Amino acid sequence: MSYAIEFTDVKEINAVDLPDIEAPGPGEALVRTHRMGICGTDLSCYLGKFPFFSYPRTPGHELGLEVVAVGDGVTNVKPGDKCSLEPYLNDPESIPSKKGHSNACSNVSVVGVHQSGGLRKSNWTVPAHKLHPGNDLSYDELALVETLAIGYHAVKRGNPQPGETVMVIGAGPIGLAALEFLKLMDLKVLVVDFAQNRLDFCAEKLGIPHPILAKPDGSHLAEIEAITGGGFCDVIIDATGHAGSMVQCFEFAAVGGRVVYVGITAQDITFPQAPHFHRRELSVIASRNALPADFPEIIDIIGQKKINLQNWITHRLDITEVPEGFDKFTDPATGAIKAVIMVNGEE
Repeated sequence: MSYAIEFTDVKEINAVDLPDIEAPGPGEALVRTHRMGICGTDLSCYLGKFPFFSYPRTPGHELGLEVVAVGDGVTNVKPGDKCSLEPYLNDPESIPSKKGHSNACSNVSVVGVHQSGGLRKSNWTVPAHKLHPGNDLSYDELALVETLAIGYHAVKRGNPQPGETVMVIGAGPIGLAALEFLKLMDLKVLVVDFAQNRLDFCAEKLGIPHPILAKPDGSHLAEIEAITGGGFCDVIIDATGHAGSMVQCFEFAAVGGRVVYVGITAQDITFPQAPHFHRRELSVIASRNALPADFPEIIDIIGQKKINLQNWITHRLDITEVPEGFDKFTDPATGAIKAVIMVNGEE
């Protein structure tokens, strides 16, 4: 038996013992968790705000893993490999999966959300084909690949072209992930947020030249109009999950623009059709999770040192500190850009 973390109920965390699995089955890999990134989903699950999450459950889907052993038929990884986990377990026989939309499979089960995840010291098993090796990366970097993948997929969905203007609304982890890839392209990039400290991070650490402080009265529209010379934004990626923002962002879109919703809201969204959506002939695009091909592409980009993820990690805690220390990350005043949990060992 070995130390693990359990979300026992709403805002209740306990340390529990989980057994060490000794051997993987066919098609599986036996893995050991080294790092876990804390994301908004984990916080929502802890607060009882995430649909389809039931208690008790061990969280953990942003993971830097070590392969301990592999089962029969596994060829993509080997013992000793350092890997990131693609946590979306889809049904390969579902219609969406067969059409190449494994991220939107109706039977998808997310590790650490719909089933227990990797916040444990014990060895555990995952489907080996969901592991993406990155032996030249640190476990810190591998733990952040999944967050990056969601932003990366949103950028791909928006399909920005050279010379276009792109705006990200919401400088949380997913918005920051999108910005990391946008800044590598020939684009004018803007970012909007209500939190000045996050805008400062975007300017100072990511080099985003146009950080814009959102105003409750919407007066920042004039600033966006001025920066874009009245043309507004060809692509808008809304990573807020806030229904009000997801409607207001139409005002910032250029004629023929694409609005990408990567944030999720449980509320219905209603908007005036004629003034912006129809008049500017906009496209509205959803972006959900990520695709398998996104992971090795991101690992390669990190390996080329095009992204410095050490800028992101502002807080660390040991797995033994989680029962008492996790709650503080629900408070924006903590100032966390990204918190990482140390689970097993050193680099």
